[in-house]
Amino acid sequence: MTSNLATNLTAGRLDRARTVLAAQGVDALLLTPGAELRYLTGYDALPLERLTCLVLPVTGDAHLVVPKLERPRADESPAAGLGIAIVDWPETADPNALVASLLNSALGAAPSRIAVADRMWAIHSLALGAALAPATLTPAGPVLRELRMRKDPAELAALRDAAAAIDRVHDRVPQGLQAGRSESEVGRDIAEAIIAEGHVAVNFVIVAGGPNGASPHHDTGERVLQQGDLVVVDIGGTNAAGYCSDSTRTYALGDPGAEALAMYAVLQRAQEASCNSVRPGVTAEGIDAAARDVIAAAGYGDFFVHRTGHGIGLDEHEEPYIVSGNADPVDAGMTFSIEPGIYLPGRFGARIEDIVAVTGDGVERLNRSTRDLVVLD
Repeated sequence: MTSNLATNLTAGRLDRARTVLAAQGVDALLLTPGAELRYLTGYDALPLERLTCLVLPVTGDAHLVVPKLERPRADESPAAGLGIAIVDWPETADPNALVASLLNSALGAAPSRIAVADRMWAIHSLALGAALAPATLTPAGPVLRELRMRKDPAELAALRDAAAAIDRVHDRVPQGLQAGRSESEVGRDIAEAIIAEGHVAVNFVIVAGGPNGASPHHDTGERVLQQGDLVVVDIGGTNAAGYCSDSTRTYALGDPGAEALAMYAVLQRAQEASCNSVRPGVTAEGIDAAARDVIAAAGYGDFFVHRTGHGIGLDEHEEPYIVSGNADPVDAGMTFSIEPGIYLPGRFGARIEDIVAVTGDGVERLNRSTRDLVVLD
């Protein structure tokens, strides 16, 4: 992550997080390496068995506790410019006791309720829980969800950049997608293109041909692509600002047959209907239903087996989730995928995925590459 951009992205977030802590009756927030730590501090810390932890009390000074050998990286990170005191601990010290001491000092008393990173390693959460007993540990997700779900202008710009980069990768896919090549061969080409087109990391590459396309999370393998295959290509990476891309397109190696073409036409209508339904105030489950109803009406309801979408930002999958049962309304600044799919087991499948941003009065599609079935001769 570039330090200047990261500093812009994290300005003021610590204060907003404290406001939420106070409103929810939480005494402190403890974040270990991951998207939550990057969101508040810009520090892309290594996840290690040695504890790195942001200690953010509802009142008092914030501290970043780091292993002594990681101190140079922490000092060079945006966290150092945000008024966060960096405290290192030597190899034989107890960092959990250090965290407890810092919290007790900042709060003037032992904390009673502490929010910890949703994806904190068990070895850290258990050790911190013991050091902070009898305090109750609770997930940090509810504390940060309202902040992270609504992207600010700099975040939206970073996501547009990531989406444009992955669109350029899809533009290159037809060059190497050929009958006679294996999924893994094509996948290696795509991984190289993800970096070449502006990402700093490859998050995933799915190349699923023929019957493998009926498995939504197929592990790209050694099956050789054949003429007539539908091929699902789902790819994503992370850009220099730390924000993710995620886009799926479906390709055909020659004529896939009348049934596959008819199925794809249904899918395209469903994806279009779901995208067009997005605007402030519409519920997440309403956006899901807009796609699902089209697919069900065409007789494919049992073959759309996953939610319509997921939020995206510093994580590939984050809130809001576009799924039945989520009655929360979407709001301006929220970003998420819309990716209905139809999967006929043992035969073929197809998926179309765009990242969209909710605007003040509607929707912006961040992905611009064609959603038509790309038929390759």
